Amino acid sequence: MKSFRRHSATVNAGSMADIAFLLLIFFLVTTTISADKGILRQLPPDDCPTGNCSDVIRERNLLRIYLNSNQEIFINENVVNLDEIQELVKAFVDNNGLSNCDYCEGNKLAESSEHPTEAVISLSHDALTKYHLFISVQDEISKAFYDLRKRYIKEKFNKTPEQITDAEFKMVKKAYPFIVSEVMLKRD
Repeated sequence: MKSFRRHSATVNAGSMADIAFLLLIFFLVTTTISADKGILRQLPPDDCPTGNCSDVIRERNLLRIYLNSNQEIFINENVVNLDEIQELVKAFVDNNGLSNCDYCEGNKLAESSEHPTEAVISLSHDALTKYHLFISVQDEISKAFYDLRKRYIKEKFNKTPEQITDAEFKMVKKAYPFIVSEVMLKRD
C-alpha cells in the first residue's frame, strides 16, 4: 500500500497586507464626512470685564417667550401657536413706542417696545422641552428679524439683502439688532 502524505494547505498571505492597504485607501478616498453646521449664533462682546453686566431693561422692551414641558408656547403668559410667533415678534420689535423712529411702522402700543434698538426677546424653556420645538421657535424669531431687516434694506438702500455692502449691513444690524436672551429654566 502506498502511503499518502498529507500536506497542510498553505495560504500565501504575502499580498494580504497590500490588499488591506488598498481597501483602506479606497475607503478613505471615497468616504465623505459630513460637517454639522449647528446654529449660527454670535456671542455678545465682553463689555463687562467683571462678568457682572446689569443693564436695566424696561419691562415694556422685553418680550418673554416660554416653552414648557407640555410643548406649549407662551408669549407674555398667553398661549400662542408656532405660526403666530413671527408676526408677534415683528409687531413687538417694530412698535415705534415712545421714541420717534423714522423707519418703524409700528402701532405705538404701550405694551410693546419703545424702539427696535431697545427690544429684547427672552426665550426660556423647560428642561423637558423638545429640541425640535426650541429650534422651530428660534427659526421664527430669526425670520421676523430677517423680514424687518429686509424691509429696512429695501426702503433705505433700494436693494435686496444680497446686494448690500458690509458697511450697509452694519447699519441694518444697528437699526434692528438681534438681541435674544436664551435661558433654560431648571426644575426643582
